[in-house]
Amino acid sequence: MATRLPPPKRLKVYHGVPEPELEPPKPTPNIIVQFVSEEDGRSLAPAVNLPANTTREGLEVLLNKLSTEDEDPVPFSFHVALPEGPDIKPGAPTRIVIQKSLEADVLNHSSDAFSPEDVFVVYCSPQSVFRVRPATRCSSTLSGHTSPILCASFSPTGNLLATGSGDTAARLWDLNTETPSHVLTGHVGWVLCVEWEAMERKLATGGHDGHVRLWDPKTGKPIGEAMKGHTKWITSLSWEPIHINPTSPRVASSSKDGTVRVWSTGTRRTEFTLGGHAASVNVVKWGGAGGPKGVLYTASSDRTVRIWDAETGRPLHTLKDHAHWVTTLALNTDFVLRTGPFDHTGKKPTSDEHAQQLAKARYDTLLRTTPELLISGSDDHTLFLWSPFGTSSSQKPVARLTGHQRQVSHVAFSPDGRWAASAGWDGSVRVWEGRTGKFVATLRGHVGAVYRLAWSADGRMLVSASKDSTLKIWDLKTYKIKTDLPGHTDEVYCVDFVADKVVSGGRDRTVKM
Repeated sequence: MATRLPPPKRLKVYHGVPEPELEPPKPTPNIIVQFVSEEDGRSLAPAVNLPANTTREGLEVLLNKLSTEDEDPVPFSFHVALPEGPDIKPGAPTRIVIQKSLEADVLNHSSDAFSPEDVFVVYCSPQSVFRVRPATRCSSTLSGHTSPILCASFSPTGNLLATGSGDTAARLWDLNTETPSHVLTGHVGWVLCVEWEAMERKLATGGHDGHVRLWDPKTGKPIGEAMKGHTKWITSLSWEPIHINPTSPRVASSSKDGTVRVWSTGTRRTEFTLGGHAASVNVVKWGGAGGPKGVLYTASSDRTVRIWDAETGRPLHTLKDHAHWVTTLALNTDFVLRTGPFDHTGKKPTSDEHAQQLAKARYDTLLRTTPELLISGSDDHTLFLWSPFGTSSSQKPVARLTGHQRQVSHVAFSPDGRWAASAGWDGSVRVWEGRTGKFVATLRGHVGAVYRLAWSADGRMLVSASKDSTLKIWDLKTYKIKTDLPGHTDEVYCVDFVADKVVSGGRDRTVKM
């Protein structure tokens, strides 16, 4: 019997029209790429000719092959700057971050600013070698305070947490078990600020009663009597850096009474009082530059920022460019000063001298590429970037950072000092370049004023706390929300970020982790 062939396949017909033929894939153009360092603009490798669809990971491998002699590859982030022009809308990002490939992100960008004939200058910045896991859920709700929580701060190693509240008590929490360890009672007014010494041996608290108190975190007992001298409430506290004084660092307190006092923690007496401001001093920061004992930066409602020698208390500079109260300050060295000798490797110092060496090495590493910089934020809706000990004129700002529509509530530098973020009463968070003050992006998502910001230790994420009762974690690669952390039933006043833990507290009297 002869074999019968199957009938030919019927052509698919769509409404009487045969199926269109598949388009051949578009050819990918070759482009010339020049890798330059984001820090100083120097060329990292000779210009190379690449297919435009080379992935971001491919660019990283290629750059490591061309530029570094090390065996271990360095993770990089890449971006291309958008050309400045009248088409750029105010508030729009000024750069394109490469997430997939140059073709997908840059050539197909909505601005049509680039063509395959251009030479693509790709800015590269090395990322931290470790990576912080993003917080995704609330692991515990710690109740105990009977009034709104006004401040919260992790200890430098991240093992302990201190919170201060309107119920006149501060509390210590053990983070391994996420349970309360001690209640610190002694203030007769709200506890407005808590600040850890960078070696984690002492905790300082400042209250509405105008007193500064020191505590032993191991026992929860007060170290001596309250330190009295201020006539109005304490607005902020700052410890002397460990690389300057590892054995018994002093503590500085600023107050609504317009003065700043520097206290000896051994004798618990005032060493000297800084009295140059004409109104409330809102922030004090103890920096490591400028003198053998560092300098004190103070911001006040008299519209000035002042810089003082921390050894003698004499004034060095007065910065006068703001038009309204100066309410927030940040140093690009804040993170290394706060964590002292402790870093992500978990090494513990064996002695005070060893701690001093470790802290000094971390501080010097950060300052190798940039001087100590300061950002001040004000109720005049603007921020200023200052370089008081750089090469240029110390009294003039490096840059004026504008864009917020209402008062600036908080500003914070990333741990490596490369970025700064500011939060405003207009509900937005803005990201700036930490060394030049150039605007990078606006992070929108909150529907109420943003009160506080905190960076992850690797500088890849930012968490913001807002009046709208939520926290949001932002991804600094995409400038979009990575995780939304709801759970609070009222305004969130304070937030802190250490390792992969975020803590927040607010008006609903609970601490969430």
